[in-house]
Amino acid sequence: MTLTLADIRAAHTRIRDRIHRTPVMSSAALNEKAGAQLFFKCENLQKIGAFKARGATNAVALLSDEQAQRGVVTHSSGNHAAALARAARLRGIPAYIVMPSNSPQAKLASVLRYGAEVIQCEPTLASREKTAKDVAERTGATFIHPYNDERVMAGQGTTAIELLEDVPDLTDVLCPVGGGGLISGVSVAVKSINPEIRVLGVEPKGADDAAQSLAAGRIIPCTSPNTIADGLRSSLGELTFEQIQLHVDGIVTVSETEILHAMRAIWEVMKIIVEPSGAVAYGALVDGQLDLPGRRIGIILTGGNLDLDKLPWTQSTHTQSIQT
Repeated sequence: MTLTLADIRAAHTRIRDRIHRTPVMSSAALNEKAGAQLFFKCENLQKIGAFKARGATNAVALLSDEQAQRGVVTHSSGNHAAALARAARLRGIPAYIVMPSNSPQAKLASVLRYGAEVIQCEPTLASREKTAKDVAERTGATFIHPYNDERVMAGQGTTAIELLEDVPDLTDVLCPVGGGGLISGVSVAVKSINPEIRVLGVEPKGADDAAQSLAAGRIIPCTSPNTIADGLRSSLGELTFEQIQLHVDGIVTVSETEILHAMRAIWEVMKIIVEPSGAVAYGALVDGQLDLPGRRIGIILTGGNLDLDKLPWTQSTHTQSIQT
């Protein structure tokens, strides 16, 4: 199957009453610093605190009644876990969530609040996949992949539908890349609505499998990610990589320092909470690595879930205030 704008619009109709239409915000200070007009799509203010609510809600809504009775299962380090737990609760069905043992406590707490059963595993992809498979076999639950699922990708693409309705004359869209579900849906929507808009993925240098894969023309797995952006440590899926190849204009990589500078600048200037993964797209602009003077740039702030007792600038040498 090929993901289409029609799929994404249908998903938006299906889920719009179950999600927030998140605001698009701007900042004169950040505009001046970047030399461009920046429009932040604030998915950190979404249900469960991340864009993942969109894809999970769409996927669960599309289950047959017979499938739904047996529940859903997934593996996730956090935001998809909470999103699927919430979507299952809305439909009144069981949710079984496999989470690695090093998942942020704030994200674990969010999953539990929605009443899901959490099964912890070793923090490796192999362990996550095996544990989820075992749970599915034991319960009969339907597996909902965090990103390599067209129902999920279509739901995530609704982010771009709203962004372009609010700001139709963008020249560029910057989108974080982890497993690729968000940028797949976003790029299909953007390019279908206006092919002239550039779509750029942004990912940490310590988890740059998307940049490597796009350059090589084949998936290069992210075997040992090393980044504070815990939501972007996943490897691309076959379905998401196909859409990236077709619709994404390029991938930019950012350092840990740039991620932290971006995150702190957003906190200090815009007065909103974003997690490291959510700040990555702005990270491509914050220290001047990506220079797009005079452009009108949509930036997706993907999430705002993190442990407030372990803020990154209290755990590192990055303690100096960002000057904006």
